[in-house]
Amino acid sequence: MRTSSSLDLDVPVGSVVPLVDDLSAYAQWMPVIHGLGRDDADGETAWSVELRAKVGPFARSKRLRMVRTHHSTSADGTVTVVFSRREVPERQHSSWTMTVCVSPRGPGCTVTMDLQYGGSLWTAGVLDRVLASNIEAGKKGLAAAVNGSTR
Repeated sequence: MRTSSSLDLDVPVGSVVPLVDDLSAYAQWMPVIHGLGRDDADGETAWSVELRAKVGPFARSKRLRMVRTHHSTSADGTVTVVFSRREVPERQHSSWTMTVCVSPRGPGCTVTMDLQYGGSLWTAGVLDRVLASNIEAGKKGLAAAVNGSTR
């Protein structure tokens, strides 16, 4: 599964980067995150993330250990951050990769998030729609967080 979403904000890149560069900040604005904590092991900065989505009376959840595997700033000022699943001990797991790009756009910026998931937990039609709904709510939450309020 792959999903991508973009959001235009009327703030500079530097106002958004702290909210997308550290997974600890995502709990402020991304409703699909039910639990989040640091999980540093093997000398790398990592986060234990619990994703949870409700479908009627039922809830699906998934725990992931994520690490930031890439961070760069291009010549045009675009900041790119990549988080990837890396479990300890390493064993075979479905891949999860989230790429976030914050690009200058006039006096503001555009945030583009791309999520790639190699498993089947979130791809059962209805869950696709629930995940899409949570992503849309996360966009509103990010806009609110950038403007100083919380979800």
